[in-house]
Amino acid sequence: MNMKAVPKAAPTPLPELETYLQPFIKLFRRSWSRQSCERYITGLLTDLPHKNCETIAGALAGTSTERLQHLLTDADWNALALHQLRVQHLLSFSPKDGLLALDDTSLLKQGRESVGVARQYSGVKGKPANCQAVVTAEYIVEEPSTKSILHWPVCAQLYLPESWIADSKRRERAHVPGDVPAQTKQEIALQLIDQALQWHVPFNVIVADAGYGRNAGFLKGLEERKLRYVCGVECTFGVRRPEEVALAQQLPPPPRTGKNGRPRKAHPAPLYTVQEIIAKLSDEQWQTITWREGSRGPMRKQFVAVRMHWAMGTAARTLQDRRVYTGAEGWLIGERPLPGQEGECKYYFSNLPATKSLQQLVPLVRGRWPIEQFYEEAKQECGLDDYQGRRWDGLHRHLALVMLAYSFLMCERMRTEQDPAGSPDSCHPKRSPLPAIHRNILLWLLQDLVLWWIATDHVKTFRSPRAGPG
Repeated sequence: MNMKAVPKAAPTPLPELETYLQPFIKLFRRSWSRQSCERYITGLLTDLPHKNCETIAGALAGTSTERLQHLLTDADWNALALHQLRVQHLLSFSPKDGLLALDDTSLLKQGRESVGVARQYSGVKGKPANCQAVVTAEYIVEEPSTKSILHWPVCAQLYLPESWIADSKRRERAHVPGDVPAQTKQEIALQLIDQALQWHVPFNVIVADAGYGRNAGFLKGLEERKLRYVCGVECTFGVRRPEEVALAQQLPPPPRTGKNGRPRKAHPAPLYTVQEIIAKLSDEQWQTITWREGSRGPMRKQFVAVRMHWAMGTAARTLQDRRVYTGAEGWLIGERPLPGQEGECKYYFSNLPATKSLQQLVPLVRGRWPIEQFYEEAKQECGLDDYQGRRWDGLHRHLALVMLAYSFLMCERMRTEQDPAGSPDSCHPKRSPLPAIHRNILLWLLQDLVLWWIATDHVKTFRSPRAGPG
């Protein structure tokens, strides 16, 4: 710790954090690694404006920059195993039948040596910027007794742009494993879904925005896995009417083009854009639906849903053309602002069965907001975007530790809502804002720090010498 800097925590672990970390300690073989893990997590929970190895070591006693860097790069532990154990711990008290949200977030960077950094679209900036992109899966579920939303991250992986895939020397410098394949964000998302299935995360429906819903490979991957989904789509997304698909399948093969001519090839049903279909619906078909209570009152908009097949390839192409595809029948859902309000029309596609009502579909359509909240809170409260290393393993270990710290805050929020006395043995769902819970943690850190100052007389170290009488 830098003795000239104002310390943020005592050298001893916070008791609540020490108890929380106990199940995960077995993944760290050496005592130094276990201590460094606790110090790093504690540092992520402080109010440091930037949380990296150097700033954490400067504000916390009992560690150093070198020890924390060793934890992220060379210590003997597996980030994926930590994710799995954390998920198992969270599943022990999380309700079943939730949603699994897929999304990605950008981590702004300067330079070009940090693993995966490239000029690509940044949601933070709303335009292309120099950044890394991390794909994440988030479990979201409503707690029956309180009707509050419980959500926590399952796993995450960095997306490698094409410029990195082709540059073997650059990959080697950043310690990218040789078995990491070239993958799109959508392929990484499917990989994270497989991971969640392997870990028995009890989700019923996949939810994702148009960045994933517009990708045919992603939708095909979900259907091959026999998963239900609700995905945002763009206005140009292609669909076919079920009755026209059925008719096209019943038509006899086209006749030959002459006595000895080649057989004509069959064509698919007509292709429409979702914008075309929704625009033709009457106002009477739209319904005003409230899906939840927000901080500013009820959240409501107008929605409409019709049964369609998602599809690719116009009727001018033949069925043998690989660019022609007709996917599962499902719900095409339109969303628009209330009359008199401004805003754009949005579109979604879901393969949920025809028995689902619009009132049941809308909460799923609007159900992915917690993953956006996770990104915001993890960056503000836990240093998600503060990693300054350049290595693949270092970044993924940082992500695993950030998610461990975030899950600790989630557990504290659950515990405090229904157990004001703060019993460490209970862990229940909550409604308190996560920043408020974080402020409680900061207060505990400060209390322990003051007690340590008093007990060790370290306060003299930080007191400026007073000038004698003139």
